[in-house]
Amino acid sequence: MLYEQRIKIEMETWQHKMQGRSSLMDRLSKSVQSRINRIIPQKVHDAITVTIKQMVRGVLFGSTYTVPSQPVFASLYDMEEAVLRRVDFYRKTAAAEGGITGAGGILLGLADFPILLGMKLKLLFDIATYYGFDVKDYKERLYILHIFQLAFSSQEHRRNVFEKIENWKEKSSQLPDDIHVFDWQSFQIEYRDHIDLAKIGQLLPVVGAAVGVVVNYRLITKLGTTAMNAYRMRILD
Repeated sequence: MLYEQRIKIEMETWQHKMQGRSSLMDRLSKSVQSRINRIIPQKVHDAITVTIKQMVRGVLFGSTYTVPSQPVFASLYDMEEAVLRRVDFYRKTAAAEGGITGAGGILLGLADFPILLGMKLKLLFDIATYYGFDVKDYKERLYILHIFQLAFSSQEHRRNVFEKIENWKEKSSQLPDDIHVFDWQSFQIEYRDHIDLAKIGQLLPVVGAAVGVVVNYRLITKLGTTAMNAYRMRILD
């Protein structure tokens, strides 16, 4: 009971953050990101956009990602400890992968984007399963993509997404059975335009490897925290 009270406080703090207004730092980051985007060659943007599009379509239209068998946990504490171990596994793997691709210059650095994106989505599928949700249901896959947007979008877009996942049980019951309703276009634009600024440093010579390790580790940590709180909203409801 004490554990449930503690994570409920954590969840409420996170909810408040998701609903907050854009800060001055957010606006400055967006401005800097826009300038960087103008410098990056269009073919790089096109490659990232196509990768995101195909990944999203894979999630929506098929069982692209294998998931572990749904475990049985003795308590909520045991469940979340298992989730944390899963997050730790993925962030260490992502950090190692980021160091390798970062050391390889711009070509390998670009290869990191689809690899890391795949890891992020696979982690979300695993976490959903650990919390007891069936990812074969396309509505659960939509929820996964909403979580992804909460972690990697502008604050303005994040607030809009958060409104969509509040009272998800009721809202999902009103969704049509047609999975084409998901706006993957906005999804890929938000992700492309809000890749962490430090991530761009992975493309730089000499420092790319160090940047790849640190940033990948941090991005997976952020995604894990977001996913845990998003599922807490449902199981603690």
